[in-house]
Amino acid sequence: MMNSSNTLIALSECQVNFKQSFQLNVNQFNLLESQHTVILGSNGSGKSALSAFVAKHGLDADLEESHSGSCSVTQSLAWVSIVQQQALIEAEKQKDCSDIWDVIPIPTKVEEVLFEGVDHSQLDQTLLAKVLDTFGLHSLLTRAFRALSTGETKKLLLAKAIIQQPLLMILDEPWDGLDTNTSEGLSDLLVFLSNKVTFLFVLNRVSEVPSYCQQLLLMDDGEIKWQAQVTNNLDELLNQVKQLQHMQKTELTLPAADSEIFGPRPLNKDDAIVRLQKAKVQYGENIIFENLDWTIWPNQHWQVTGPNGSGKTCLLNLITGDHPQCYVNDIVVFGFKRGSGETIWQIKQYIGYMSNGLHLDYRVNSSALHVVLSGFYDSIGLYKAPSTRQVSLANQWLTLLALEHHANTGFQQLSFGDQRLILIARAMVKHPTMLILDEPCNGLDEINRLKVLSLIDLLAREGNTTLLYVNHHQEDVIPSIQNHITMLDYQS
Repeated sequence: MMNSSNTLIALSECQVNFKQSFQLNVNQFNLLESQHTVILGSNGSGKSALSAFVAKHGLDADLEESHSGSCSVTQSLAWVSIVQQQALIEAEKQKDCSDIWDVIPIPTKVEEVLFEGVDHSQLDQTLLAKVLDTFGLHSLLTRAFRALSTGETKKLLLAKAIIQQPLLMILDEPWDGLDTNTSEGLSDLLVFLSNKVTFLFVLNRVSEVPSYCQQLLLMDDGEIKWQAQVTNNLDELLNQVKQLQHMQKTELTLPAADSEIFGPRPLNKDDAIVRLQKAKVQYGENIIFENLDWTIWPNQHWQVTGPNGSGKTCLLNLITGDHPQCYVNDIVVFGFKRGSGETIWQIKQYIGYMSNGLHLDYRVNSSALHVVLSGFYDSIGLYKAPSTRQVSLANQWLTLLALEHHANTGFQQLSFGDQRLILIARAMVKHPTMLILDEPCNGLDEINRLKVLSLIDLLAREGNTTLLYVNHHQEDVIPSIQNHITMLDYQS
C-alpha cells in the first residue's frame, strides 16, 4: 500500500538483482500525482529495468528478480513496453502448438486483447472513440491479433492502456515504431490525459521529452546518476543531459568484409537485383497493397515509407522470401525468379536483414559474439564452426559498438537496446549485396542511434551494398538514400 494518497511510487534503499547479473541500486525515487517524469539513459543503463520492476510491483505480477529495500507502487497503473509485446506474441504462438493436444486453436481477436480486464461500466465512450480513431483500430477489432504488424500491435497496447485511465501510466518508448500521423495523434492524446493521468516515460531520444515533463532522471550502470525537477528550465536541463551523455561525434571505420568466405555467385552489374511486377498482398478480402511495380538497381538506395499496417514489412518479406505470397507474385531477385526451384538460402546469401519482427522472434540465447557470427551464415543461432578470420571480424564489430565486454553474454541477458545493436551488426557483418533495415533505430539511445546511422551511411557509400530502409523519424534520414517509395501509392 502507498504511504500517502498522492504518492504513486516510493522507492528507498532499493536493490534489485536480475538473472542476467544486472543490479539496480536506487537510493531514493518518489513520484507524486501529476509529476510527469522521464527516465533517460544509454542502452543497458537500467532505465527499462527500473520501469519494469516498478510496473510488475504495482500490478502484483510474479517478480523474477530478488529485491530488498522499501518499494511502494500504486496498483492503479498501466504499462506499455516491448516486454509486454513479446509476451503477448509468444502467448499467441503457443496456441499454434495446441494441435499436439488435439485442440483446434482459436485465434485471439484484437477486440479481446483491447477489452480484457477493462471495466466496461467505467469506460469513457468518448475517449474510446477518440483512441480508436487515433490508432485506426476500428477496422482491426475483429481481426486476429497475430495478423497485426508490429506497429499495429504497439498501437493496440497503447490504446488498451489509455482507455483504462489509470492513476499511473508507464510508457517505455511509446513513440517507437509508430508512423508520423499516429505519433502526433498519440502526443495529442497524452496531452489531453495529462491532467488526469500521471506519466512515467522511458525514452532514448531527448527530442521526445514532452513539454509537460516535471522531473528528469538520468540512469547509468543501474543507478540514478542525476535527477532534476523541471520548472521553466526544461531546455537547459536537456542540454545538461546531452553533456552528461558525452554526445560527441566519433570518426567511425567499418570492419572489413570476409575475403576468405566463398560468397554467392557474382551478379551481372547491368541487371536489376530486384524486380517486382504488379505485386499484391491480400488476406481474404483485405488487400494490403496491389499493382506495385518496383525495380531496384545495384547501389540504388531506397527509403520505404507508409503508415503502420500499410504493408512495408510485407513488401520487404516478399524480397527476402519470408512471406508465403512471394510465390504467387511476379518477382525476380538476384537473378532468381521466385517459384522456379530456387531455395530460400540462395536468396538470403545476398541479404543482410534487421527488423522489429526478427528482434521479437529472436529467442535463441546464443552469446552476443555467436549472434554476430551467425550473420555470415544467415542463421538464427550458430551451427557451423566459424573461421579465425570471421571471429576476428565479429569481435571488431562488437568493439565498434562498444559491446566487446558482452562477447560471451547470452543474447537474452542483454538490454533491448544492446540486443538491437547486436542484430544490426549481424545484418552488416558480411557486407551484403542488399541490406534491409526495417526501423533499425527503435530502442537505441541518442549516442548509439547516431553511431548506427553513420555506420549504415558508410556501408551504403562504400559501393558494394544496396540499402532498403524503413523509418518513421525525420531525424533518422540517411544522406546516401535518394530514392523513395511510399506504400500509400499502392492502397486500394
